[in-house]
Amino acid sequence: MKFHKSYANCRVRRYLLIFTALSLVLLPLSLIYLVWNEQLQKIKGYELQQQQQRQQQQQQHQQPPQSKRAKQIQPAGQTFRYPVLLLNKNKNKELTVVATGKTKNKWRYVDKINNETGLSLIPEYAIQSLSPEEMQEMSVRMEARLNRLKEKCSEFGLDVVGQDTWHTPNTWEFLVNKKYHIIWCNVFKAASSSWMFNFNVLAGYTPNYLLKTKKILLNLARERYPRVTLQELREAQNDSTTFIIARNPFERLLSAYRDKIVFALPYSFHDKLGRSIVRNYRKKPKLVSRAGNTKYPSFPEFVHWLLDQVKRGNYIDMHFVSATSFCTPCLIRFDMILKFESLAEDQLYLIEKTGLQRVIAPVWRNMGKGGRKTQELQQQFYSQLTKQEMLELYNYYQYDFDLFDYDIKEYLKYARADEEAGAAASGA
Repeated sequence: MKFHKSYANCRVRRYLLIFTALSLVLLPLSLIYLVWNEQLQKIKGYELQQQQQRQQQQQQHQQPPQSKRAKQIQPAGQTFRYPVLLLNKNKNKELTVVATGKTKNKWRYVDKINNETGLSLIPEYAIQSLSPEEMQEMSVRMEARLNRLKEKCSEFGLDVVGQDTWHTPNTWEFLVNKKYHIIWCNVFKAASSSWMFNFNVLAGYTPNYLLKTKKILLNLARERYPRVTLQELREAQNDSTTFIIARNPFERLLSAYRDKIVFALPYSFHDKLGRSIVRNYRKKPKLVSRAGNTKYPSFPEFVHWLLDQVKRGNYIDMHFVSATSFCTPCLIRFDMILKFESLAEDQLYLIEKTGLQRVIAPVWRNMGKGGRKTQELQQQFYSQLTKQEMLELYNYYQYDFDLFDYDIKEYLKYARADEEAGAAASGA
């Protein structure tokens, strides 16, 4: 009797173990099925929605043709949430910055609509624009800049094709958007991050993706904007607006030094470059008194390295190279010259002239590191250079200064006495 009772208990335990094992197997499978089924329904709903949109587009194409501008802003009916930061209206000419973030009392979501191009449309009330009077003033400003460029190019003989980098048309950094008829030469450290963002939006990347991705925006852009030949560029220019953004060469150089050398990412190319400069320049007699105890090179060390690269005819990093050599504006026609110092108005003018007010907005990204004011930084770093060093630096960037109407005088007042002159004075 005891044997039968023990055998029965064993059978019960066995059934319980089997049931538990089956539960452990079937429960995850059930969850997987539920998730899969839910995704399947979403896909079916998405396909149905896409089919409805295609039908709507076919109906729209059957309607009488509209103007090109009207087509650009025609909604297809689908709305979604899209982050927009509206800046203080008293600052930066009421810029609208397309971005996202978590700062309290600054960020809010607004509805946006997909048009037939697939790009998100900026709501009418969020569009910033210039008045007719301001547009006329901007037109005169742009014409004056282009006239100066033409005169200086002729004066320096830069409008004649030659063999060196100053006289050879360079199309390497041009981004050509044929769909929206806009072409940009990307001068690094001259609002390049901001407009790389805009050109990626025009290429079809969603702003939300661009803000979250860890990929380099330049690499993403090159997937959609292949490099062009000179002939291809000139053909595209026939019905496009070509622009460049100019910046004070010394201000641009300092920004590049701080961004790429001082704040270089560990083990990156520029981090290794900085360490190499320290090894080769820190113990030089002219630089010992101005060397720091940092792992990155001091500003004088960096400037001496850069001047040596120029003297030797070596390749100059794209962040430090002269904009005149980089974009060859004397050999390639530009329709607009935007300036970093007046970028608030200049961007609005460009966007309005190209008819892209509802597609892209003036956007400021990578506003600098360290939170210091530009003028304070100029004085802090350029006061470390002697007048002779500053003039040698000016000799390399002279065309940038002259073509885009900048002046070195404000920097020369920061310069320290030349070491030779200081030694002679102390000896006397």
